[in-house]
Amino acid sequence: MENVTLCGGQCKGRPEKPLYGGGVFKNEAQAQGNSSSLALYNLTQGTIYTFSSWMPDYMLTAWVKIGGSNSAMIRASLQKEQETYDCIGTVSAKRGCWSFLKGGFVLDCPSNSSTIFFQNADGKDVNIDIASPSLQPFTKQQWRINQQYKINTQRKRAVTIHVSDTNGRKLQGASVCVEQIAKDFPIGSAIAKTILGNLPYQNWFVKRFNAAVFENELKWYSTEPDQGMVNYTISDQMLEFVRANKIIARGHNIFWEDPQYNPAWVLNLTDIQLQSAVNYRIQSLMSQYKDEFIHWDVSNEMLHFDFYEKKLGPDATLHFFKTAHESDPLATLFMNDFNVVETCSDVNSTVDAYISRIRELQHNGVFMDGIGLEGHFTIPNPPLIRAILDKLATLNLPIWLTEVDISKTLDKNTQAIYLEEVLREGFSHPSVNGIMLWTALHPKGCYQMCLTDNDFKNLPSGDVVDKLLEEWQSGRVEGITDEHGSHSFYGFLGEYRVSVKYGNRTTNSTFSLTRGEETRHFTVTL
Repeated sequence: MENVTLCGGQCKGRPEKPLYGGGVFKNEAQAQGNSSSLALYNLTQGTIYTFSSWMPDYMLTAWVKIGGSNSAMIRASLQKEQETYDCIGTVSAKRGCWSFLKGGFVLDCPSNSSTIFFQNADGKDVNIDIASPSLQPFTKQQWRINQQYKINTQRKRAVTIHVSDTNGRKLQGASVCVEQIAKDFPIGSAIAKTILGNLPYQNWFVKRFNAAVFENELKWYSTEPDQGMVNYTISDQMLEFVRANKIIARGHNIFWEDPQYNPAWVLNLTDIQLQSAVNYRIQSLMSQYKDEFIHWDVSNEMLHFDFYEKKLGPDATLHFFKTAHESDPLATLFMNDFNVVETCSDVNSTVDAYISRIRELQHNGVFMDGIGLEGHFTIPNPPLIRAILDKLATLNLPIWLTEVDISKTLDKNTQAIYLEEVLREGFSHPSVNGIMLWTALHPKGCYQMCLTDNDFKNLPSGDVVDKLLEEWQSGRVEGITDEHGSHSFYGFLGEYRVSVKYGNRTTNSTFSLTRGEETRHFTVTL
């Protein structure tokens, strides 16, 4: 699949040529009032369409009238005979230059006549020009082949095992058995205190996952429900469980900008009292768990809420990040928000809004190390997911899908189908460094989607997870060394145990397989 190299928010004096030679477009952009549109004909059901277009960001010419605005969020939407896809791509456009919009859609039924509209997301009048549009169709098989290619090149690596004796002579005919004992890519789930003392739940979890996040037990309202009464007993016990099973854990979260998810007593503090309380919160939490969590979601959902900045001023978030970094310098500090990758309809959390916030924090000296995308989906849009991940990847920061689930408004079989789409899109993207499911189990179910029932019998989504976990690991590899004393294979990144037998001699070794383009060579001596 063709790519265009972009830095997020890049502004160009002239557009580039269209990808795929323009794809299926039959006409140039047509001006229609305060929007631009592109006509489409005979679109097919189930086909994946990727869209790209260079857009002038409020070009100030004699014929462009922007009403004094310097920028706008331009949204592409698709209208077909009886239905409108509200958002299939967005770009933050600036006056006087061209910006790249990338998105896409999947139709649930054929369309004889459709139109893509480009409009200002806030409804204000602007003139919009479109250049170099492209709409390229892919069958589901083609899309899957491309995903698999990326997995093979980014998540796997060639290995050659060399077998020789102590004098360096190569040994032909040696039996080689290789087994993956740990995965490099973290795939995990939220857990709750319900896992404590529940051996069946613990066994079920440990068998599958190498990463965890505490659903609510680290949040301020859990650790200090009453002012001054800090209690880490539950989170300590949960940490002991993950530590005992060699599972990495994300720290979620230090602060939550949504006031309804703060301790009730915090809402009634004066500004001076609140400043003192947040300082104590950071000091207490970070000293309790220094070096324990690989990540911290520092100020959760800051694109949608701003409780602390309203109370403490615009530098409150800067203070949170700087203090957290000083307290635990080895932890990766994350932004974490919803509706970034799930949709582009939410003007608060478009991909450009996310990038702008990260750059603002970095400009002010914040140690911003990670991009957290919650991933609470209803109907996922794979080409849009890929377009958003591609743009975020230009920041060169690790990207994690942090809270993936599918809405409970859908039946369990549909949840499973959509979950597989999301997981395949995430795992195949080279800039995604980990995936966490938001599937902590409670007696009355899960937040939106469960993987298992209370007897730990898989639900359809659990079957999907098990299928992909098996698919994304190297099975037992056995072979015989050739005339060069070597045996080669492709393996998923991670830790391996290798056993070699030659005659009556046997030896066991371990090796690591990390990302790299060159073949990994490992020598075993008998």
